[in-house]
Amino acid sequence: MSELNHFDSDGRAIMVDVTDKSETGRAAVAKGRVRMRPATLALIVSGNAAKGDVLGVARIAGIMAAKRAWEMIPLCHPLLLNYCGVEFSIDEENHEIEAACSVRVTGRTGAEMEALAGAAA
Repeated sequence: MSELNHFDSDGRAIMVDVTDKSETGRAAVAKGRVRMRPATLALIVSGNAAKGDVLGVARIAGIMAAKRAWEMIPLCHPLLLNYCGVEFSIDEENHEIEAACSVRVTGRTGAEMEALAGAAA
């Protein structure tokens, strides 16, 4: 098993030093599913929810969460995202919506946490 890089030699949590790493293109995708009552899914799909466009608002929330992942996740580096998108897939048979958050960045560290935050939001 590889050494955990978010801990120093004394076992204390640290932010990984990426100073000497090269900037490269990086991408990550994370997915999550939300299961609900059939009536709730029907309401979302119809676009007639009392609070408006549920998936449109969820898309914006996911993008904003990905952009601000460093504020929510301890020791996460702040990244300037080149791209973030959230797409939804409807599974009417199982009464589920899948959210897929895709993130691209040019930087010294990966964008996995940003994609996870976007899919979770």
